[in-house]
Amino acid sequence: MGNCNTCPSKGSCNSNETSCSKTVPKYGNIKNIIGVISGKGGVGKSTVTGLLAVQLKKAGYSVGVLDGDITGPSMPRFFGINNQRADIKQVADTKDVKFSPVETSSGIKVISLNLLTDEEEQPVIWRGPVITGALKQMYSDTEWGELDYLLIDMPPGTGDIALTIMQEIPLQGMVIVSTPQDMVSMIVKKVVIMAQKMNVNIIGLVENMSYINCGKCGEKIRVFSKKSAEEQAEYIGLPLLAELPINLDLVESMENGKVESYIMESGQYDILLDNFKGKAH
Repeated sequence: MGNCNTCPSKGSCNSNETSCSKTVPKYGNIKNIIGVISGKGGVGKSTVTGLLAVQLKKAGYSVGVLDGDITGPSMPRFFGINNQRADIKQVADTKDVKFSPVETSSGIKVISLNLLTDEEEQPVIWRGPVITGALKQMYSDTEWGELDYLLIDMPPGTGDIALTIMQEIPLQGMVIVSTPQDMVSMIVKKVVIMAQKMNVNIIGLVENMSYINCGKCGEKIRVFSKKSAEEQAEYIGLPLLAELPINLDLVESMENGKVESYIMESGQYDILLDNFKGKAH
């Protein structure tokens, strides 16, 4: 369990020096831990995690990413590091191991189950307790070093992983990801209510795939709903951090392994960081 003096949540949780339910990493010091989650799969929470990580790095922060979607890890593909593998080291005089994360081209530290298996397509056929155990080990036994931010890309829904992260990891807050459809918003609201019941701070909502820009006139064309992002955020009950378009240039940059330089140079996602920092602190 954690030491309150080194815990990012010191002073903001109900635990105390003698009875702490939170776990802190063994090999590093992390100032801020942020979860990125949605109630629904396929809304782009991994993309939002990567966008936010790169924007924070661009702003001069030291950043790590924990790929918490154990059965569907995608962060190595996002950063173009899927052909690399994390080092697994034996801890001297023990049976324990520690993981050395893979660093992206801009220096973001990433740990993912896909960086620990021989082949990225290899499926994980595990039951819940084993999955949560793997998540906790990757969090606690990775050599994170000194980080300003650790972002956790969480699986969708209100299951074991979400519960474990909200209960056992000292989160400063969570970013919720949605898409414009009413059906998605309804399911996303379940995660919001869960976080509120767990007394986890919610920083705000990112609406992904909100629109496409017309290549000729620049008009925003809403594909999935005529409702604005502000209306959807109001229904979910959260402040809106950003509405993000469907962007084929971003997709192409990921496929070519150049996503970090694209995000840093395009300036299209600066508003996400500005609003995040404004709500997170």
